[in-house]
Amino acid sequence: MAALPIEKLDRIIHRFASVEHELSSGAGGEAFVKLSREYADLEPTAKAAIALKKSYAERAEVAEMAKAGGEMAEMAEAERAALDEAIPAMEQALRILLLPKDAADDRNVILEVRAGTGGDEAAIFAGDLFRMYQRYSAFKGWRVEVISTSEGEHGGYKEVIANIYGAGAFAHLKFESGVHRVQRVPATETQGRIHTSAATVAVLPEAEEVDIKIEDKDLRIDVYRSSGPGGQSVNTTDSAVRITHIPTGIAVAQQTEKSQLKNKNAAMKLLRARLYEIERQRIDSERSASRKGQVGSGDRSERIRTYNFPQGRCTDHRINLTLYKLDQIMEGPALEEMVEALMNNHQAELLAAQDEA
Repeated sequence: MAALPIEKLDRIIHRFASVEHELSSGAGGEAFVKLSREYADLEPTAKAAIALKKSYAERAEVAEMAKAGGEMAEMAEAERAALDEAIPAMEQALRILLLPKDAADDRNVILEVRAGTGGDEAAIFAGDLFRMYQRYSAFKGWRVEVISTSEGEHGGYKEVIANIYGAGAFAHLKFESGVHRVQRVPATETQGRIHTSAATVAVLPEAEEVDIKIEDKDLRIDVYRSSGPGGQSVNTTDSAVRITHIPTGIAVAQQTEKSQLKNKNAAMKLLRARLYEIERQRIDSERSASRKGQVGSGDRSERIRTYNFPQGRCTDHRINLTLYKLDQIMEGPALEEMVEALMNNHQAELLAAQDEA
């Protein structure tokens, strides 16, 4: 395992002290906001580094005392043994804090769930997945706001898109992107046979206008009359909006709101998020696949996770983790165990790559 970069730790500690001083000196306005963000980013690493360096110093001190002998030697030796045991865990925690951060981790999320292979059962499963994420979001204290839905004929969704607002939403949900496979007996199955269906999930970090510059000349905007189930008109004005980004061919449509302006704003928000994710993937070697490659085609053979209802198990194929608590996972809170395992695996991969470098 690579040694910790002490010079880098010293720079972080020094910068943290400088930012703390500037904040206490009465900085205001935009400078205060910028410094506060930097303080929040630096604080965990700086405090962990300070604590570790203090432990190093204490260990050196008690080692000298133990070497000197005398009545304090036995006590010093015991204290050194305790520090020898505690320091490796402190070093490991600091290594994790020093890992390169995904700039999007603190972003809100745009969640897209779509029915894949499996007809009506796939749509029902897409609905089940979306409710799982709603319940998980409630457990995490996040807010879910549905942007658009296309309902299945027998329940669930052909497609549902929602915003999820909350601290660390993208950091926790980004590994959910991909094909989710379900194995169960559908409610419509009269012979009791187990069917396999699939749904795709895409998790995109919400993008700000400053992240992605979209030129008006690159957009084609079409307006049309909103339609509901069975082709019926939802309202009598041309309020629905479809925006096509000509250079990439990405098209988004919104008809949830009665206001054309609100639908346009919602469509632009979704388009911006999709373009931002493409740009992130272009510059991020860890996520170099395109958005289409990320979620796959929705075919049964492609999958990141399988939900097997007859056996009550949920298996994530990327980390070979199987949990026999499918009901609790679908209820939301138990999904945290799967999410934490994926996050820990990602950290371990980054640490291994860092040691090899």
